[in-house]
Amino acid sequence: MGLWLNPLPRGQLRTSACFFIVGVSLFAAGAHLSYLNIGPQQARTKARDDFVRERLRKRHDG
Repeated sequence: MGLWLNPLPRGQLRTSACFFIVGVSLFAAGAHLSYLNIGPQQARTKARDDFVRERLRKRHDG
């Protein structure tokens, strides 16, 4: 339990901070790319949904 209370050495603290910043940057880049691609994904989903609805409508009406 006492090991967690000791301060980290300078090098380890700097390395941990760098890894944290890199991780946050990668997460932010992924979220940004996901946000950019949401429009085309929604359009494909709507087109597929419309196609299935029309096909089912034709099958059950005819």
